[in-house]
Amino acid sequence: MKLTPEELERYARHIVLAEIGGAGQQKLKAAKVLVIGAGGLGSPVLQYLAAAGVGTLGIVDDDVVSLSNLQRQTIHETGMIGAPKTDSAKAFIQKSNPHVDVKTHSIRLTSGNIRDIIRSYDLVVDGSDNFDTRYLAADACERSSLTLVTAAVGRFDGSITTLKPHCHDHNGVLYPRYVDIFPVKPPEGLLPSCEEAGILGALTGIIGSMQAIETIKEISGTGDSLAGRLLLYDALSARWQEIRYGRKAE
Repeated sequence: MKLTPEELERYARHIVLAEIGGAGQQKLKAAKVLVIGAGGLGSPVLQYLAAAGVGTLGIVDDDVVSLSNLQRQTIHETGMIGAPKTDSAKAFIQKSNPHVDVKTHSIRLTSGNIRDIIRSYDLVVDGSDNFDTRYLAADACERSSLTLVTAAVGRFDGSITTLKPHCHDHNGVLYPRYVDIFPVKPPEGLLPSCEEAGILGALTGIIGSMQAIETIKEISGTGDSLAGRLLLYDALSARWQEIRYGRKAE
């Protein structure tokens, strides 16, 4: 997909990177990425993917902007309180990069609608805040042969991995699934919500930015994928840990 002179200047710092270059930037422009959630994780994901020149960004969220969101959900502004998060995020993206086509889905994902929504996209990023949606997204992406970059945060810690169980690694083995690392969904109410436990706002920026990086890598075909690797971050100790996991027998 050809880049305009304005886009060549806008993305110049990407294009001079040998690992991305003009070809990688064209892949980004042609890409269609769906982001689940326009909250703490979705904010930096959407902001950086829009800035990076991803051609089409889809946003799924059924919530509205509230004052308590603004401590970490940086894509929203005080003047957008009460507005649907999808509309608020779209307005931000259109101001920051008019070359990005934004599709909004102001609904809650369910088993009845997720397949119809994700089939219009090449890759999915999950920034949701609950296990029901995470398992739902992982299952739907696996069935639709779509790569999923998924992450989660809580209080002072976060995790991120990439799922592409429809692809083979360099040894010809299929990459693992979400259930290979999280085999059982936690019971309802076992883990406290963000409202109950609190969360360090800047933490979502770190993990969400990592999701954007991994998405750019998957689209442009550069670097090592996080498939089969779970990264854990502890903000209080400023430490990263990597856990490798494989596909289990079905």
